[in-house]
Amino acid sequence: MQIGGATGPPRRGPRPEWLRIKLATPERYHDVRKLIDRLSLNTVCTEARCPNIYECWGEHGTATFMILGEICTRRCGFCAVTSGRPRPGVDGEEPARVAAAVAEMGLRHAVITSVDRDDLPDGGARHWAAVIRAVRERNPGCAVEVLTPDFRGVPDALDLVLAARPEVFSHNTETVPRLYRKARPGSRYERTLELLAEASRRRDDGEYAGRVKTGIMLGLSETPDEVRATMRDIRVAGVEVMTLGQYLQPTRQHLPVARFVTPEEFAEHKAYAAELGFAHCESGPLVRSSYHAHEHVPSVAG
Repeated sequence: MQIGGATGPPRRGPRPEWLRIKLATPERYHDVRKLIDRLSLNTVCTEARCPNIYECWGEHGTATFMILGEICTRRCGFCAVTSGRPRPGVDGEEPARVAAAVAEMGLRHAVITSVDRDDLPDGGARHWAAVIRAVRERNPGCAVEVLTPDFRGVPDALDLVLAARPEVFSHNTETVPRLYRKARPGSRYERTLELLAEASRRRDDGEYAGRVKTGIMLGLSETPDEVRATMRDIRVAGVEVMTLGQYLQPTRQHLPVARFVTPEEFAEHKAYAAELGFAHCESGPLVRSSYHAHEHVPSVAG
């Protein structure tokens, strides 16, 4: 298999056996889809073409809610979410609808993410806080995990989100610093680490009682040494939980897959994470930020 480099990008080819996905749509899958449609909600499962949607919706009855609309103000080279100019403002009824969906699905661990909303003065932080509070008020026994954007470093944005007391605060690093300009235009590696470090500092100082989490994807031409250096940076920032998964090109218009990382290499990264002192590292080809989140991040909800 060609893996890119001086000879150009790799050709689209069959996925290796370890990336074969079970395409089953049991009744529970359709129930989740109907619920999402009825409540007019977005999920990263559909918008980002997650390969685990059949397992999460069909087997576990879970979904990752995507708030603040379905249009992102950034254009990352790896992401299938639509980019462009969002509708002005926010949907004031969305917090209640997300809370209702969590209740109807009977979730004990709800994962919420969003598009980037650089058009909003606070980056959407106040809306984030409203969603977290609504979910908590209607579902007091449910832990809330948030996967937020970087808010472009807007002052007080992190204050607003953490004040709503999510059990897990997560922001994805996504890739190694060398690939940021190509993969994450509009984002900066240093800003990501600063956000994670500040959330970790507040946890250590007793200002925030939850866990801090991040994730990266492999297969965008990064080297194993770059992955380990990035893991060290993340651990120095104070992050406790980390995920590593395989990048899969959503369409031909997105960045190509440079290589398919083997399960053995993912296992090596997991072992290295243990050496670095991470409380938990989920590392494997089909791992995504919210994949089995309820299993590898302990719930602290009452």
